[in-house]
Amino acid sequence: MINYGKHSIDKLDEKAVIKTLRSKNITQGSEILRFEKNLSKFFGSKYASVLSSGTAGLHLTAKALNWKRGDIVFCSPITFLASSNSIIYQDSTPIFIDINLENYNIDPNLIEAKLKKKNIKKSAKAIIATDFAGHPCDWEALKYLSKKYNLKLINDNCHAIGAEFKNNLKYAQKYADFVIHSYHAVKNITTGEGGAVLTNSKYYKNKIDELKSHGVIKNIDKTSPWKYEMINLGLNYRMTDIQASLGISQLKKLNKFLKKRRDTADLYNILLSDMNYCKLPTIKNNVKHAYHLFPILIDFNKININKSQLFKIFKKNNINLQVHYIPIYRQPYYKKMFKYSPKDFPNSEKFYNQEVSIPIFSDINKSTIHKVVRILKKYIQ
Repeated sequence: MINYGKHSIDKLDEKAVIKTLRSKNITQGSEILRFEKNLSKFFGSKYASVLSSGTAGLHLTAKALNWKRGDIVFCSPITFLASSNSIIYQDSTPIFIDINLENYNIDPNLIEAKLKKKNIKKSAKAIIATDFAGHPCDWEALKYLSKKYNLKLINDNCHAIGAEFKNNLKYAQKYADFVIHSYHAVKNITTGEGGAVLTNSKYYKNKIDELKSHGVIKNIDKTSPWKYEMINLGLNYRMTDIQASLGISQLKKLNKFLKKRRDTADLYNILLSDMNYCKLPTIKNNVKHAYHLFPILIDFNKININKSQLFKIFKKNNINLQVHYIPIYRQPYYKKMFKYSPKDFPNSEKFYNQEVSIPIFSDINKSTIHKVVRILKKYIQ
C-alpha cells in the first residue's frame, strides 16, 4: 500500500542510531546538543531546543509566552489541530483566520481586519502561521502586523522544512520569533516522532529547556550537586539521543530529499497540466516549495464521482490518499467550545470540499507517479 507520505531511512541512518544505542547515554546526552547545534547552523537560528514532537514545540512556546485566559492568538483553520490546541492548553482563545486560495495560507489582510476591532486588538498576543504543505506564508506582511500591533510571531514550519522565501533558506528565523519543526515520519526529515523550537532569544531557549524537563533546574548549589528546584510547572517533552542521532543523519540528506520532492512535483505538474477540473498547487515567484504535501483541488461538482468514491478507487489500486485538513472549527470540541460558523470561512470550506493530497515523498518512483496520474485522468477528465 502506497501512502501519501513516507519516511526514507538508509544504512547511514541505521549506523548512526546503532552507534548511539551502544553508547553511554541514550537520553539527555551529547547527541541532543549536537543535533541542536546542527539545526541552528542549518536554519540560521542562534538557539534550538529539540523536543518529543512539533506539538510539544507549540505547547512549550505558548507556556513560555505565558498566555492566559482572555488572551487571543490568531491561527489558520487549515492545519493540524496542534496549532490551536496549544492556545487552548493555556486557557486562551484561538481566532481562526480564513486562508487565501492561492497557496492556502493564512490571509494577513483578514488578520488586520480583526485587529481593527478594539476588543480584539487589546487582547491579541500572537500569530501562529503555518507554511501549509511547504509553501511559505507572506512573511513580510505578517512581520509588519507583528510590529504594528506588538504581536509575537510563531512560524509553524512543520510542513516547510527546507523551503525558501526570497531566496533565503533561513527565512523562518529571520521573520518569526519562534520557529516550530516536526520530525514526524512523513515530514521532510524524521526522528520517528520529534520536533524543535528555534529562536534567537537566549531567555526563551532557557525557558523552553526548563519546561521540557518537568520545569526542573539543576546545578543550583555547587556544594550540594544533588539539589534541584522546580520553579515552574513543566512536562516531559524531551527527545532521546537515539532520535537525535537519526535527526543528525537525516539533516545531512535534507537537500537531496528536497530535490527528489521537487522533481516529483515538477512531474505531476507536467502530467496533470491538461486536467480540466483539477487545480494544481501554485507557487509564488519568490518561493521554493518544500513539498511536504502535494495538495490538488478537484471540482467534484463537475465530475461523476465524489471524494469518498475517489478514495475507494485509489485504495483498490493500493494507494492511500489523504485530506489536509478538516477545518479545525468543524471538530466537535471546537464546535462546542467556540461555536464558529463555517459561513465565516468560505475559502477554507471550498478548500476542504475539494482538497485531496496525492503521494509525494523522497523515495517515490516514476511508475507510482504515472499510476496516480492514470487513475486521476480516468475518473476526473
